[in-house]
Order: sequence, then C-alpha cells, then structure tokens
Amino acid sequence: MDLSQFTQAFFVEAIELLAEMEQLLLDLDVEAPDGEQLNAIFRAAHSIKGGAATFGFTALTNTTHVLETLLDRARHGQLHLSAPMIDAFLETKDALQEQLTAYQAGKEPDAERVAHICGVLQQLAMEGHNAVAPVPAPAPAPAPVVEAAASADEGHSDGVLVVRFARLSDSECELLAGELANLGTVLTRTRSNDQLTVRLATTCDPGDIVAVCCFVIDESQIDITREVNEEAAPVAEVAAPVVPPPAAPVAASLAAAPVPAPAGAKESSSIRVDVEKVDQLINLVGELVITQSMLTQAATALDPVAYERFLSGLGHLERNARDLQESVMSIRMMPMDYVFSRFPRVIRDVSAKLGKQVRLDTYGKETELDKGLIERIVDPLTHLVRNSLDHGIESPEVRLAKGKDATGQLLLSAQHHGGNIVIEVSDDGAGLNRERILDKARQQGLPVNDAMPDEEVWQLIFAPGFSTAEQVTDISGRGVGMDVVKRNIQEMGGHVEIHSRGGQGTATRIVLPLTLAILNGMSVRVGSEAYILPLSYVIESLQPLPEHLHSITADGHVIRVRGEYLPLIELHRVFDVAGAQTQPTQGILVIVQADDSRFALLVDELLGQHQVVVKNLETNYRKVPGISAATILGDGSVAFIVDVGAMPRIQRAQAASAVALAGAARRTDVLVP
Repeated sequence: MDLSQFTQAFFVEAIELLAEMEQLLLDLDVEAPDGEQLNAIFRAAHSIKGGAATFGFTALTNTTHVLETLLDRARHGQLHLSAPMIDAFLETKDALQEQLTAYQAGKEPDAERVAHICGVLQQLAMEGHNAVAPVPAPAPAPAPVVEAAASADEGHSDGVLVVRFARLSDSECELLAGELANLGTVLTRTRSNDQLTVRLATTCDPGDIVAVCCFVIDESQIDITREVNEEAAPVAEVAAPVVPPPAAPVAASLAAAPVPAPAGAKESSSIRVDVEKVDQLINLVGELVITQSMLTQAATALDPVAYERFLSGLGHLERNARDLQESVMSIRMMPMDYVFSRFPRVIRDVSAKLGKQVRLDTYGKETELDKGLIERIVDPLTHLVRNSLDHGIESPEVRLAKGKDATGQLLLSAQHHGGNIVIEVSDDGAGLNRERILDKARQQGLPVNDAMPDEEVWQLIFAPGFSTAEQVTDISGRGVGMDVVKRNIQEMGGHVEIHSRGGQGTATRIVLPLTLAILNGMSVRVGSEAYILPLSYVIESLQPLPEHLHSITADGHVIRVRGEYLPLIELHRVFDVAGAQTQPTQGILVIVQADDSRFALLVDELLGQHQVVVKNLETNYRKVPGISAATILGDGSVAFIVDVGAMPRIQRAQAASAVALAGAARRTDVLVP
C-alpha cells in the first residue's frame, strides 16, 4: 500500500508534538513534577512512536520507544527526575528532530547518532532503575464520567473499546485497521460502505488511539466508546464522549453519537493547506487587483452620467477586491509566538554554557506577521539573542557587584506600528561600550570621529568582521553575524535600530513591513519613469526654496529642514534617468527615514498613494541595485519599487567612482603630452 499520501500529515504533526514536548520539558519542575505535564510528554512520545511504526520509520520508532519507557516510569513515580535527565530528554528531542528531517528527505537517519542517543537513554534507565520519584502533583479533576474512563486507562486495566470511523476510503480503511491491530487485539471488524467499526481489546488510552489515527484522518471522523460489561455492571451505563489528551494538537473533541454523525455535529475548526496553494491564491488575487486597477484607470475617460451604473458597479468591485485581498493576506499571517517559543531552549542552553542566570520575558506573542517573513526572521533573532547573552548580560558575580539582581532579564517583544511590525530584543546588561567600538573601528580603518552621535556609533557593529570581543568563543566573537543580520533584515524590506545605555542595557529593534506580498506605496515620476516609494519610509514631501539648499561638493547638496541638514539624493542620478528635473527647486523633495538616518529624495512629481502588488524582480529578471521589487500599475505599465535603505550607500559608491575616474583622468593628462 502506498502510504506517501499520509506521511506529510505525520511529519507536520510530529514536529508539532516535538515542539510541545520541548516546551513541557522546559517548564517541568524536577523537584515536584506536575502529573499532567508528565502525562502530556509521555503521550507526545507515544503518538510519535505509533505513527513512526505505521510508516516503517524504524530508527524513529526505536528511539521514541526507549524515551517512552523512561517517561512512563517517571509519570508512575518509578523514576526520580533530575536536571541532567531533562537535559538528556531535550537532547533526545533534538535527535528525533534530526531523524524526522532525514525521513522527510527520503534518507535514513545517521546510525551512529541513533545508537548514541538510545545509549544515553538506556544508561539513564539503568542508573535510575532503583530510584523512586516523588509522587507527581495531581492534575485537576475532570468531569465524573470522563474521570472514570481516564482512571481505568491510566491503571492499564484490560478493556474493550468500540472504535468507529466514518467517511473512509478503501486505503484509509485498511491502514487504520492494521494500525489498531498494533495497539491491541481486534475482536471484531465490521465494514459498511465508508464506515468501519472495530471492537478492540487494549490497554491503550482512547486519546492515544485518537492521536495515532489522526495522522491519517481527521478527528471528526473518529468515535470511541467503552464497551459495557453487563455482568460486572448490571446497571446500564450511558456512553460519554471521550475527551482526547491535551497533547494531541489535532484532537479537540470526539462525537459520541453513532456514525454517521447527526446533523449539526461540530466538524474540525481548521484544515491544513499547502503553502504553495496559499501562495497561488495570493498571486491570483494580486492579478485580480491589478486588473481592477486597469479597469478603474480606463473608466476615468468615461462619461459619469452615461455610464453611471457601470461606474457604480466598478466601485463595488474595487471595495470587494480590497476586502478579498485583505482576507487572503490574513491566511498567511502567523503569530509571533511561532518564533518566540523557540527561545526558551536557546536561552537555557547558552546561559548554562556561559554560567549566567537569565530570565526570558515575552510581550506581544499574539502579534501577527506574514509567514514568509516570520520564517526568515528566526535566524537574525537567534543571533541577536545569543549576542545579548554573551556580550550584554553579565555574570551573576558581576551583576551583584554592580547592585543588580543576579538574574539578568531578556525581553522579546513584538507590536504593530502603522504598517510595520516592530520586534525588539532588549536586555538589562552592560550596554555597548562607545570607546571600545570607536577604537575597534579605527583599527579596521573605518571613517569615524569622536563627535559621532551614539546612534551612528552603534551602527558600526554591523560592519563586516566587526567584533569587540576579547576572546573568540563557540558562541560569538568572530565578527560574523551582525552584518548578516542587517543584510537579511534589509532584504526583507526592513531596518535595524539600536539603543543602548552604559550599565543599563541594550535594545535592538527590527522594523519590518507586515507582508512582502502587498505594500502601501507612494508613486512618483522621475523623467518618464514611475517609481514606488514604500510609504513606511516616507515622512513628508515639500518643494524647497533656494535659500534652503546648500552645496557641499560640486554635485552634492544638503537641504535645511526645520534646522536640520539632510543629504539630498537625486533619483535621476541614481538610476540614470534622462529628461528628469535636475533643479531641486523645480522638483519635489520626499523626506524619508531608513536605519535611523533621514535624507531627501529628489523626484519630478508625486503621482499618488495606493496599495501595490509586489512582484519579485530577481525571479523574473535579475538583481538591480537600488530596486527591491517591481509592480504593475493601473495602466499596465511596470514600476520599480525603490530600496530606500540602499540609496545612501549607492550615492556614496557613485561619488567614490566619480572621484576615482576624475583622478584617473588627471593622471592621464599628466602622462599624455
């Protein structure tokens, strides 16, 4: 039987179970372990083992079996938990993750790695064989009928469960029947059309059966009741719904009514959809928005009286297209908790290695960000967190000597700000050392001076190869990472800000657009070309007076805006556009801010503000300096989206190139008579 159609569901849910297992292990109090937490960890391992056995993943089955045995002893008070044991369980979680990755790639896991982790677990089993653990704290008592069922299962007493499946295909029927045979003894098996009823003698918890079967079908297709022994219980027992364990993310509740389910029965509240399908839907909606813009553009030439009904319908189409666009975009939005939940483990491991005590606080976990961005932000955030742990937060001894609490604080926060999301990593550590950064910058030949404002000094740490660490460790100090962080953030259309105070700590802010698929932009004209400026960068626009302009070089100017002098960047020079306005007093200056610096962009005309559908330029053409993407306007023409953050860098490069060419020309004049 071809099981490939079911393996993807297994991989997705197994990864979720491993993430839940890790979080539960991190939260577990080894001195007084919570009984429900231990049960949930055990059920996660048990569910993964059942699915792995179904699909023939031998290494994964064997590893989870050894882990499950240890967890079972721990939850029944036969094994005393310790910090090293939790470390071993977390290491096992990592090993299971590696095995899943290997199976997903169609490969066998590393045999040596599998043997090592199984050996670690078996050694723990031998060492703790005679150690008796304290009795776990009791879980909150559930409803009476469910409690009776649960207590029978937890006691591992033999019993008969009636398992009913609905809406099965032939392959699903055979697969599930075979899996139930692995979980107990099949007493009877009845098939009727797309329904299957199995009487199963088993010691398994009904919730475990649900968790395993949900790798193949949805939980709404499953109904489990306990068969009543009339000789032992002469009074008729009413079958109650069996509540699946909290550890099974796909199982919320089971309908107890006979299959088929009655009308109005609650189905699953969510479905799994491939990201490729969502991306295709977003692309189609984007094309719809472009087509609607084209129609609106063409309709401006129509007589509003003669075509009143048509124009009214076009207005409805525009509103509906915008609502559809927003609804589809919300499908890709994911909570920041998806990212933040990874860091308790990182902080636990790194702080232990450094001998530091660190408390993690999070804020804004429910704040949503586009899936495409949320996956790319993990690595930059990980580097910033490790940097704070290594360079920022001091050791307990140093903190106590400074009058601080021995335990340092690391804060991860996320919040919406206008059309952006602001993600912050902050600590209450030593802060950045201005003098050390300037000294290191001078050693590397960077152009610095003592009068530089702090904001510019802090940005120096993003220079390639820059590090103030006194010694290189396996955590940091090699001068690689921070420049990659900044580059990755800029590629996502965002920028990085740093705020630091000596002895009080450092806060690093990442400002990102909410999505890369659609952005609010200001369209501008330069010569005969149209460009889009992301609205999140734009502060204001103005037409300057001659007295506000000041020359600093032959081709360089600054503009004075309310007492502040801002660099002037002429877009026609950056993109070599012919026929553009070259006199700043005859054009429009757009004041923008990027990377804590403000400057003015010279354009010919402001065309308007609107949402644009972002098209990847590299996929369809190639990388263009100063351009982040492209879009299609209402008249069908293509407009480039300006990479605002790259403008100062490009202008400096062009100025340096011009100076070099001028120097070469002068040398040629001297040599040639």
